[in-house]
Amino acid sequence: MKLNDEELVLIKGGELKITSALLTSVSKVIDALMEVGRSLGTTIRMMYSNRSC
Repeated sequence: MKLNDEELVLIKGGELKITSALLTSVSKVIDALMEVGRSLGTTIRMMYSNRSC
């Protein structure tokens, strides 16, 4: 079965490409969010216990 040019233009596929750069950037974002959560948790804990570094 051969497709003509109009039918070939309508073919979609392979739009989602998971690359190492994408995985690295997602990992960095997750690490940054975890660090913000740790810092915020430490700040809240120190405020309630009236301690400072």
